[in-house]
Amino acid sequence: MILDFDDLYTTATVPWDLGEPQPAVVALDRAGRLSGAVLDVGCGLGDNAIYLARKGFRVTAIDAARPAVEQARRRAAEVDIDFRVADATDLTGFAGRFDTVLDSALYHCLAEADRGRYVTALHRATKPGARLNMLCFSDQKIGPVPSPLPVPERNIRDTLTAGGWAITDFAPGELLARTEPSREFVEQYPEAETDDKGRIAMPIWIVQANRVT
Repeated sequence: MILDFDDLYTTATVPWDLGEPQPAVVALDRAGRLSGAVLDVGCGLGDNAIYLARKGFRVTAIDAARPAVEQARRRAAEVDIDFRVADATDLTGFAGRFDTVLDSALYHCLAEADRGRYVTALHRATKPGARLNMLCFSDQKIGPVPSPLPVPERNIRDTLTAGGWAITDFAPGELLARTEPSREFVEQYPEAETDDKGRIAMPIWIVQANRVT
């Protein structure tokens, strides 16, 4: 599945626009997984970046979709965040800058041929000892609900290891999506539960890894 994210952010309300950070990102912060200079890669509309900046982190947030970055800048008008339009599989100009990476739902959007380039680019952009936190759609289910872009565990493990990352934790988790913008998908699973804000939980892998020098 190839998505035109410029078009999505221009013409539609995206399912992952919660207007607040993903709970899984908040949990990573509370677990002490983020520190120092943070790269929010594939930042979308910026809610995770805004949350982290307000918690005191130095945040650089990038996305390849210019409409997303423009909206994120407006949303974060009073928050100090360095928003950039950038290719996550390249990251030229960011060498050795970051202590922490947050990938909240980017990896699974990349073509298989780009995933190795991506994790290698993250390695170049980070400092020795840096931490990677990845939220990626899994090939599991939450009740009846699968993910729309499933990625098997072995794919992530092999790609990260080859790209210079040592996995320290790999666990199932949840990513929330608004049901109204994703109605065509949600209607396939009428028995699926939603929360009090009309959001559905989709299955992800929560992956933690350390940069190998």
